[in-house]
Amino acid sequence: MEQEKIQSLLSDYKNVSNKDLLDALKFLEYDFNKTKDLILKLTHHLDTTELSYNKILEEFNRRTNV
Repeated sequence: MEQEKIQSLLSDYKNVSNKDLLDALKFLEYDFNKTKDLILKLTHHLDTTELSYNKILEEFNRRTNV
């Protein structure tokens, strides 16, 4: 199911078939889980990048006496 179909379904969800509702639920559950996984991976990446940056900055400051 495509994003456009989901949006049109949302505008008239009370008048669509149960099959369309079920398809929309499956799509939204998949999209939710995919988005959640991406956010978790990006959060981990951001944390790792911050730690690396701070470690290098600390060493640079130590060497330059800043």
